[in-house]
Amino acid sequence: MSCLIDQDADGRPTRRYSRKPSIVRYVYAFDDRHLPSSEVTGLLGGKGTNLAEMATELGLPVPPGFTITTAACNAFLSRGWPEGLDAELEAHVRRVEESVGRRFSDPADPLLVSVRSGAPVSMPGMMDTILNLGLNDETTAGLAAASGDAAFATDCHDRFVEMFKRIVGVDTVPDDPWQQLRAAVEAVFRSWNSDRARAYRDHEGIPDDLGTAVTVQAMVFGNRGADSGTGVLFTRDPATGEPTAYGDVLFDAQGEDVVAGTHRTQSLAVLDERLPMVGRELRRIAGVLERHYADLCDIEFTIEQGRLWLLQVRVGKRSPQAALRIAVDMAETDDFPLSRADAVRRVARYLAHPPVSVERSAGLAPLAAGLPASPGVATGEIVTSPDTAVIVAEAGRPSILVRTETSPADVHGMARAAGILTSRGGLASHAAVVARGWGIPAVVGAAAVRVGDQAIVIGSRTLAVGDTITIDGNTGEVFAGEVAGSSTVVPEAATLLAWAEEAGIEIGGADGEAAAAVAESAEPTADDLVRALVIKGFVTADGLAAAVLSTAEQVGPLLDGMIADGLVEYVADTFRLTKDGKTRGRELLAADRDRWGADNALAALDAFLALDQRMKETVTAWQLREINGEQVLNDHTDGAYDARVLGQLAALHDDTAAWLMPLAPGLGRLGLYHARLERSLRLARDGDPRFVASPRVDSYHGVWFELHEDLILLAGRDRADEVAAGRA
Repeated sequence: MSCLIDQDADGRPTRRYSRKPSIVRYVYAFDDRHLPSSEVTGLLGGKGTNLAEMATELGLPVPPGFTITTAACNAFLSRGWPEGLDAELEAHVRRVEESVGRRFSDPADPLLVSVRSGAPVSMPGMMDTILNLGLNDETTAGLAAASGDAAFATDCHDRFVEMFKRIVGVDTVPDDPWQQLRAAVEAVFRSWNSDRARAYRDHEGIPDDLGTAVTVQAMVFGNRGADSGTGVLFTRDPATGEPTAYGDVLFDAQGEDVVAGTHRTQSLAVLDERLPMVGRELRRIAGVLERHYADLCDIEFTIEQGRLWLLQVRVGKRSPQAALRIAVDMAETDDFPLSRADAVRRVARYLAHPPVSVERSAGLAPLAAGLPASPGVATGEIVTSPDTAVIVAEAGRPSILVRTETSPADVHGMARAAGILTSRGGLASHAAVVARGWGIPAVVGAAAVRVGDQAIVIGSRTLAVGDTITIDGNTGEVFAGEVAGSSTVVPEAATLLAWAEEAGIEIGGADGEAAAAVAESAEPTADDLVRALVIKGFVTADGLAAAVLSTAEQVGPLLDGMIADGLVEYVADTFRLTKDGKTRGRELLAADRDRWGADNALAALDAFLALDQRMKETVTAWQLREINGEQVLNDHTDGAYDARVLGQLAALHDDTAAWLMPLAPGLGRLGLYHARLERSLRLARDGDPRFVASPRVDSYHGVWFELHEDLILLAGRDRADEVAAGRA
């Protein structure tokens, strides 16, 4: 596809494309209201999904931006740069320009952007990021003039050039910011298949074909002086579970400085002292996010000249011990949205073999002390390279991987080490986050430790590679040799096991998964689950059970059998079809089509379209309100307004039932959609607003999208065809 340079109405350079771009849509703005909710995370990745949710549903301060989908990544990796993506990128950059009042590549006051990865399953630090993109000699001068700070502009330029050369793998950075943007997106796509990303996926059991989304976002700058900074906040201590905010802040810095572990960070208490209004706002937002996600949240933030911005939120990695305490504390808080039964299900994998706390013998003097990043006590021989950690593990011996700081390139060794010790880095550094997520004891930021190739030096003592040390991730202490102690099961385990017994939830099995005690409805079959997985892609056991009006207990044995038969695989707490399972799904849909009749399927899809338009209007009305002639985010504080929208939804539901139920005799499983829609409407009208449109529950809009997708497949079409025809 050729590209012509033209000018827009303001005289700015713009690109015209000589052919119509591909009908496949690859880019979504954060405030896009027409996302397919049942597959949003698979499409936009965790980062893009949560940024969109914070910006729209919660109305939090998120720099404007957009997300390039995993579909674009997979297309690029298999066939090269997707047709139509250039045009979509330019259109969305123009929207960001309008939001911030600066222009991309403008030498007077340039818009700079970050380009960041975001997989459907969290892979912290495993793929690439480029910040400050859009700088060249002219735009750097413009940034200096607009900010009144030449040193700041130079710092941004130097950071950008270093990151771009290292990540894109070039010796020279192109002057054209549009070329920079495309090259950066390509580099992030390629990083999905980097050695470190593959090693992490191998350890976590994450599929290789998910791909990564790419988020492009207006830059906000933490390196603009003493009233600027960047940091990471966990809503609770991810090492111990203590219910207090926990994290790091680094003033006059950018985000990569924190996670890289190369700078000495400060505690959040310092932020409260230096910028108290920002500290209070950050803690308020942390509470909002924790309740919204009903879980521990890991929040990345930047402060630019006293103004707080949120750059990411995700459910935080935590140690097994912290997972149990957090589950108990949340479930015992009366107004927190987590039941005891759900708390048990969340941590069931830890209850089959509960974590223990270790108490050391008294009187031992540590060699050094750092930050307790991931709890537990580990003893092993010193290794100073990740490759050696792998060799030692394969020889059957435990090791402690000692590094100045770890990076994503070390993950293959981290995965095989018994413990991790670093001399630099804070509680949100790469080593800390990965170790907690994997349940590996870790001590970070032990400044007294100096790391060489063949030995480490602690004070006046030299310990050779191969010598034995013990680290205590509960206290941050480092000891010579093997340290004895006693261990006891953490007390929260007993509480959760009692709750499991009360709810009739059985704990056990090789993976420690829990199953719900009481069935709600009909008994599903394996074929029912295959059909549901064709529509949903990948989903948790609870999500799959909701799709067939059942419980995780009922579908669990079916899923076990399907895994044994090679139809389903279990990856990163979700289930999805294998290649053989997808073949079986196509066979089932073809049989359904033949039994129902192709003409009936097409007629049903045609009749659905008018209802679908009403559904889009209703969901938009639920998410947005008009005040003084302007559309604003609906914060659901106007009960009368919400009641009117729910009335519209109820009227649509009645008309949908009148259309749908006569179809059930021809294809009985369509009645299941009616039952799910009925349930979602009832729960929404009973006071749970999530059941209108939230992708995190079996909401009305989510069920509706799945019904539409099912009808499309039964009619022998695909969604791209329907979008191209203006029917979806």
